Amino acid sequence: MNPPAFDLPIIERPHPTRSGPRLPTWLKREVPRGNANHFTSRLLDELGLETVCDNAKCPNRMECYAQKTATFMILGNVCTRPCGFCSVSRGRPDELAADEPERVAEAAARLGLEHVVITSVTRDDLPDGGADHFHQTVQAVRRRTDATIEVLTPDFIEQRQALRRVVEAAPDVFNHNMETVPRLYRQVRGPKSDYGWTLQMLRETKRLNPAVKTKSGLMLGLGESRDEVLDGLADLLEYGCDFLTLGQYLQPTSKMLPVARYVPPAEFADLGRMAESMGFAKVASGPFVRSSYHAREMAEHE
Repeated sequence: MNPPAFDLPIIERPHPTRSGPRLPTWLKREVPRGNANHFTSRLLDELGLETVCDNAKCPNRMECYAQKTATFMILGNVCTRPCGFCSVSRGRPDELAADEPERVAEAAARLGLEHVVITSVTRDDLPDGGADHFHQTVQAVRRRTDATIEVLTPDFIEQRQALRRVVEAAPDVFNHNMETVPRLYRQVRGPKSDYGWTLQMLRETKRLNPAVKTKSGLMLGLGESRDEVLDGLADLLEYGCDFLTLGQYLQPTSKMLPVARYVPPAEFADLGRMAESMGFAKVASGPFVRSSYHAREMAEHE
């Protein structure tokens, strides 16, 4: 079955603002105590590595650093896509650093990681979208550690051969996020993103290597309806998605899309139960859930 065709208009983004619903109490967190988070931060600085934790202003970064874990962001820290939800810098990226895969492997080894998550900015300026760099990084980490490995990838400019190159490295988990529902897709992800290709990447990964677990996630609170979310989950299951994450969208800067609604924890719990009943092998659903939050526990699913 071919992926659904979507010829969606580009929706005008609302004027960026921080006005709107007040931050609810369930989204306020204490900063973890202790020095473990400083150890992780210093190590990343020493090795000249980027993390999505810092660049995307993840609300969980202090907790993850305190647990000596991080999501490595390769291919630089400048993105070529103008997504409406992400605070990562955008513009003209620097040239690739050939030694980056080895530096990521060094960090993973020194942190003693049991599960390594590798993500990246989008690099539409590269012929393969950065796929070979992903391949090299997975291989480097595998040479230095016994960790399971998860990749959280961009769309590689819709190139099947690029996707094949990543899957050839045999990551344990292949993650590509849906992010939002079809009606909001171009508004949130930009005009180059395609809902059908997002789904097709998951199916193609399974076809190339059935042993790889596939994963995707959505941000809630951008104006989607409950029925739209459930329809999106049904599409993910149809295209072979094993693991699912559902989390609250938080406006990282005043230039990004505003929050339309803060979803209560009870509603996240209810959606999580529904997703499990629909057939996902593993679901993480909650206000602070992100693509790689507690990813090791999800990858341990048998």
